[in-house]
Amino acid sequence: MSLISPACRDALQHWLDSLSALAGRSENTQTAYRGDVTEFLSFMTLHHSERQGLAALARISVSDMRAWMADQRSSGVGARSLARKLSAVKSFYRWLAEREGFEPTAVLSTRAPKFTKKLPRPLAEDAARAVIDTVELQSANDWVAARDVAVVTLLYGCGLRISEALSLTGADVPMPESLRIVGKGGKERIVPVLPAARAAVDRYLQLCPHPKAHDMALFRGVRGGALNPRAIQGVMAKARMQLGLPATATPHAMRHSFATHLLSAGGDLRAIQELLGHASLSTTQAYTAVDTARLMEVYNRAHPKA
Repeated sequence: MSLISPACRDALQHWLDSLSALAGRSENTQTAYRGDVTEFLSFMTLHHSERQGLAALARISVSDMRAWMADQRSSGVGARSLARKLSAVKSFYRWLAEREGFEPTAVLSTRAPKFTKKLPRPLAEDAARAVIDTVELQSANDWVAARDVAVVTLLYGCGLRISEALSLTGADVPMPESLRIVGKGGKERIVPVLPAARAAVDRYLQLCPHPKAHDMALFRGVRGGALNPRAIQGVMAKARMQLGLPATATPHAMRHSFATHLLSAGGDLRAIQELLGHASLSTTQAYTAVDTARLMEVYNRAHPKA
């Protein structure tokens, strides 16, 4: 038997639908929110020894919230993950309270655990170039090798998320000098495409044995279907092992490297925000911390008074 009452399950679905329609939340975000709130509601059912209807949810107390937080921490959930879960629960409650007309203070006043925000972990410029060169050596199949190089070059050369690169279709080729990318939350941006990236995509297209069509995925798997992100994650893992790079050298690290190297070369923070498709400048400002950390490392290593 489900631990969640039908009324709560329906409310959860309506909330997720509203997020999709009004806030443009991605499918992955909705999946994460569904899991977090479902887990919370299931805990409350066990905590009170009965399934929680909407009226019961309106009566959740501060002590109930403390019990949930303590259960999460005792289960090994880290501070960062718990803060994310609490954010999802608060968002759901804010919507539910407005819809049902109750006071959600007990939930909304719950403080998230403190945690140190992780800084992006970019690669050094020579390491980023070495990754692209090494990725090409991971497949004996020429067209697969060319495909992997094209994808990774787009991540580093254009700052694309892997989902954005793999969402490109036949309608995006021949690759223009700039691409219109639809990112998280349906946010559109224009991204310049470097000659090296266009050349990498062109080489892949020349070698790819699968038919091209406007409405089909640009990057294909071996059997002809849309390329799975795990294939690129796997080839990056092999490349970083060969190069002796840390586990943080992932496909997403190539996007971090794009931003950090632009900033190091004097790029404007606002322009980098637009290129990355960040909704908030505060997200992009994480790269200033990365750059400052690098400068302090050089200072401490080289300055005679350091």
